[in-house]
Amino acid sequence: MKFINNKPAIALLILFFLSISISAQDTLIIDETSNIDAQVDSVKIDTVQTQKRFKVDGVIGVVGDYIVLESDIDKTYLELQQQSISIDEISRCELLGKLLEDKLYAHHAIQDSIVVSEAEINSRLDQQIDYMISQLGSEEKVFQYYRKNSMAELRRELFEINKANQLAAMMQEKVYENVEVTPEEVRTFFHNIPKEDLPVFGTELEVAQIVIEPELTAEAKQRVIDELNEHRRDVVENGSSFTTKVVLYSDEPGAASRGGLISLNRNSPFVKEFKDVAFALREGEVSEPFETEFGFHIVYVEKVRGQERDVRHVLKIPRVNEATIQKAREKIDNLREKIVNGELSFAEAARSESDEKETRNNGGQLVNPVTSDTRFELTKMEPSLSAQVYNLKDGEVSPVYVDEDRTGRKRFKILTVTNRFEEHQADFSKDYEKIKELALNEKRIKAIEDWQEAKINETYVNISEDYSHCNFASNWLQK
Repeated sequence: MKFINNKPAIALLILFFLSISISAQDTLIIDETSNIDAQVDSVKIDTVQTQKRFKVDGVIGVVGDYIVLESDIDKTYLELQQQSISIDEISRCELLGKLLEDKLYAHHAIQDSIVVSEAEINSRLDQQIDYMISQLGSEEKVFQYYRKNSMAELRRELFEINKANQLAAMMQEKVYENVEVTPEEVRTFFHNIPKEDLPVFGTELEVAQIVIEPELTAEAKQRVIDELNEHRRDVVENGSSFTTKVVLYSDEPGAASRGGLISLNRNSPFVKEFKDVAFALREGEVSEPFETEFGFHIVYVEKVRGQERDVRHVLKIPRVNEATIQKAREKIDNLREKIVNGELSFAEAARSESDEKETRNNGGQLVNPVTSDTRFELTKMEPSLSAQVYNLKDGEVSPVYVDEDRTGRKRFKILTVTNRFEEHQADFSKDYEKIKELALNEKRIKAIEDWQEAKINETYVNISEDYSHCNFASNWLQK
């Protein structure tokens, strides 16, 4: 849109967010070999003798303690293509500018004593490797695909990449964490947009659902508790390998490839029950069976390292029988019939009968995880949800859908559209929150640009002569 600063830095900012949001479901981005390449071996920058110490083929940029290699740009192009992002209009100069920004953030994160949790990085790394193995078939295929000699070598490189990305993300958040907009700034922002350039917001829906889960019987739970107790006795009393138990018996996807190993600290993104047990044990101890939302576990503490520890765990998920599945299906069929016949409102049925704790008290109303409100833009809705509500009329109840929870257990649900907002041009009173977000984003971009300009001037930066012709959005050439 014309009213938003259209400098190349904004496009690169979007690419920056893409490169730091790696998860188990994302395509892995290996676009940075920051201070890990064997050619330079993590050399610290000497601001006096730098040019002599970096006469190395392939080094095209230095920012503080970090370097950028020519191959980093090539890898970034490749990964963008793998994400189906068009690279036709993205120049090497633009990608170099983006990589330099990443290094600038990471360098100053260290200068500002920002600390990242190695346990969290290792946990994320475990998820990434599990995902890569699931896509390529084996560890050997994974490290060969990324042209490494071993999984250990690939893991070391990925660790440094994740660490640098996390530092950069935390530094960027710090730059704009206190940036806010007042109502008057939002009003001014909106009224400065030419009428012909006002944004158009797509059709949005508010959706509610009712979820019925087959009952998990006490007998099914006891069976897995008894099995875990037997595994625990075999390890504690007979000296059996806990890792072998994980490989042979754990229900956790991907656990076998790493023997159920997890590195964590108190801030790691694991459920409270799991962390409470893990941190209550001493090194070498095995827990009693305990329950989380994922199932039942036993945990073995392999290594304690200060506030961090390495643990292994066996997960067992209780299974429901066909009788309870059929009972749940009959229950939701009856609920749907009562709602359709007007005997019960959808919201009342959700509050009294839904098994989904997060939504039942609000009449089954779903919350958009991206915006934290109840509206879902139809074109940006998660595909499986969109398919279920796309053709629903307001107030109509969907057919019964068979779904699976995070443990793979079947559950049944029905949905309804509780409100619909047709596509329209931005209206200040109706779309205040969206306009406020646009104004806040513009102010954050300005804060980031100002920070970059100041930090570039006080940081050692050296760009290869091969890229001295680039018209960077930021003053990387320090002219």
